[in-house]
Amino acid sequence: MFEDWHAIHTLLMLYAERIDSADFAGAAALFEHGTYSLRRGDTTMAFAGAAEAEAGFSRAVRRYPDGTLRTKHVITNVIIELEGDTATSRCYCTVVQGADDFPLQPIAAGRYHDRFEKVDGTWRFAERVYVSHLIGDLSAHVG
Repeated sequence: MFEDWHAIHTLLMLYAERIDSADFAGAAALFEHGTYSLRRGDTTMAFAGAAEAEAGFSRAVRRYPDGTLRTKHVITNVIIELEGDTATSRCYCTVVQGADDFPLQPIAAGRYHDRFEKVDGTWRFAERVYVSHLIGDLSAHVG
């Protein structure tokens, strides 16, 4: 049971690490067999599979000369519920950003709602939905 919880928790952290380093291919690979949706107000963007997710991530944000987004996705309040070879999780995500011409500050906060499946002994994302709750100054973040 702990091994399953740990594997899912690791997926949550890998996504944040890969997005912050602008490893869009690596982040998108986590959705090879799943979907990713972003809901902000009445707007929803949805991607199915790794290719769509990578293209969406690449279009959405600004890369800096160091190759990163100059962000940190801070994942908290993680709740993982296991049921056999499926699981769900909910967690908060606060995104902070700082750049040479942009002081360190929170730019967004919301919640991930995830579904996972275990296939051939390996956990993977089946669905991720990010619901945006708070939006700050995105001027240094969006592409």
